[in-house]
Amino acid sequence: MTMPVKYQPPIQSRLGQVIDTVFVLALVYVALLLPLLIGGGASEYTVADARENPTWESLEQNPTMQAQWEKLDMTPKEAGQLINTRFDYSFEPWALIVTALVIIGYFVFVLRVSDREYRDVIDEKFGDR
Repeated sequence: MTMPVKYQPPIQSRLGQVIDTVFVLALVYVALLLPLLIGGGASEYTVADARENPTWESLEQNPTMQAQWEKLDMTPKEAGQLINTRFDYSFEPWALIVTALVIIGYFVFVLRVSDREYRDVIDEKFGDR
């Protein structure tokens, strides 16, 4: 019976590590910037109930809330813009489907590659039994 060769994992050079790091950072940057470029992002706010001269009562702010706004040097008109601003949480079904497919595809990819590498290590360590 022959002794199996001891597994030696591949060694990556410093240049390879730098290239991998820059590549991953670029992917993160693009992933964060892409929604802004295709029209999504934080610009989709709606203002509900914008009044000409709001009062703390019309903004439904109790005395404690009013005191906190005043600590920030905010008037009812300035605070009303923040209080009445709401984010639009609607989404596109196709974007949800594409996102789900990308995540599922990545998960399947990682499982297949990990399984292949795991089996290679087991074969090298224990051989065919």
